[in-house]
Amino acid sequence: MKIALIANPCSGGQKGKKVIPEVERQLQEKKIEYDLYITRYHRHAECILEDINVGDYDALVSLGGDGTNFHVLNALLKSYKSGKIPALGMIPVGRGNSFARDLDIRLTRDGISAVVRQNTRAVDVCSFTHGKERYYFVNLTGFGFVTDVARTAAKFRCLGDLSYVIGVLIQTVGLSFHDMTLDIDGKQVSGKNCFVEFCNSRYTGGSMLMAPEAKIDDGVFDVVVTGPLGRLSLLATLPKIFKGTHGDNPAVRFFRAKKVKVTTTPPKGLLPDGEIFGTTPTEINIHPKLVRYLC
Repeated sequence: MKIALIANPCSGGQKGKKVIPEVERQLQEKKIEYDLYITRYHRHAECILEDINVGDYDALVSLGGDGTNFHVLNALLKSYKSGKIPALGMIPVGRGNSFARDLDIRLTRDGISAVVRQNTRAVDVCSFTHGKERYYFVNLTGFGFVTDVARTAAKFRCLGDLSYVIGVLIQTVGLSFHDMTLDIDGKQVSGKNCFVEFCNSRYTGGSMLMAPEAKIDDGVFDVVVTGPLGRLSLLATLPKIFKGTHGDNPAVRFFRAKKVKVTTTPPKGLLPDGEIFGTTPTEINIHPKLVRYLC
């Protein structure tokens, strides 16, 4: 087996840089042939995959977090047009590593073990439109409060995990709602809205069970719609996501879909696989078992 190892040294607050030598040592010990490509800037993974012959590899393995995997996935699906699509793999060193959990990969050693075992699982991929372009995600994307928190937290990135807490507090103080219309497989859901998540897998932010019933290979994605709610109700509901009990709040509704058309007033930013990218209006689609992941 030969893999392309696309490593993000900045992932997990520079954890990636520390982990790379140990991962290389273990791959060599297990006699896994690999080429190492280190990302130097945001979205560099896409440029790397444009410059290499993807067909030379049995798998493309990202060493990083959900964002690194997002860029590898999109580069693969946009550039590789013929032949057998290589498998994808994840060696998690990011802060969240949400999607990897659905592959039973929680630690760095789990990701290495998946590479060594070479077992794969066919996985659904979701797409969203941004202008005339189509992009892909495997974890989730959302808009509203969740994206606003992520954008605020990014300004305090130097504070690590505390940045998210600061983002939640700032956005809760200035809490506001937007008008939204979702066409969910032909059924309309509209009204004032706090946030929406389109979930291919169960987790977000690492261990938060945003969509407890989601499966990565069932041919549909789960839609979590949270309507208007007071500040205290919001703060009381957010911790429940860790247990997947946020649906106890009547403002939270769950749907399953194959296609959703989204419009909002005003336009709202998207958060695909933890990346702040894209905006409404958009269309979300499912592509059943489009890729294979090492698991």
